[in-house]
Amino acid sequence: MTEALFREDSYLTNCTAKVLKINELGGIVLDRTVFYPTGGGQPGDKGQLSTADGTVIEIATTVKGDTPDEVVHVPAADQPTLSAGDDVTATIDWDVRHRLMRMHSCLHLLSAVLPYPVTGGQVSDGKGRLDFDLPEAQLDKEEITEKLNKLIDQNRDVSFDWITDEELDQQPELVKTMSVQPPRGSGKIRLIKIDDTDLQPCGGTHVKNTSEIGRVRVRKIEKKGRQNRRVSLIFDE
Repeated sequence: MTEALFREDSYLTNCTAKVLKINELGGIVLDRTVFYPTGGGQPGDKGQLSTADGTVIEIATTVKGDTPDEVVHVPAADQPTLSAGDDVTATIDWDVRHRLMRMHSCLHLLSAVLPYPVTGGQVSDGKGRLDFDLPEAQLDKEEITEKLNKLIDQNRDVSFDWITDEELDQQPELVKTMSVQPPRGSGKIRLIKIDDTDLQPCGGTHVKNTSEIGRVRVRKIEKKGRQNRRVSLIFDE
């Protein structure tokens, strides 16, 4: 089991940890980590693991392990090796992480601006998208862009809380995604709240206030299949 420090504080950039094991593919499992593993449309973190003697292992990405509570740090090619029991400092690439946090929170705003069932989505560095179940809708890029930036400029707080699986079952309307369900099995599910705007289950990392997102722009709107409309965003920097 890996203690997922990013769930309680997405602004932590590093932590000390102990190597629990090295899996058969060379992936490194720690007892605690600030690295977010790929999931929910958000890429896994990259960064470094370092030891007291100055050894540095570059981490190319982070993924989920064999159990829901296991986080695997995947080294880049030709890195030094570690062993179970080694002490390390885990440090994420903060610049990339923060851009992912900003875009992930923005996609939650997009799901509020367009209150339709979500059929898919992806958070990327500097861009993101959501797919909506909209068979006949006419969407306007400029109008959506204006609404998003208005919400961003209103400095709305972003926070989280926890509910049980049973509580979520009693409020199915909280789940906006049709293809991806919130992770279950740990006994509790994380809710992300944007004040007076949005509330939905999400295990990803987010900013504390919409003002951190910065200006965004709808890059394009595409028809993907008979009922899907894809809305793609980029930072307008």
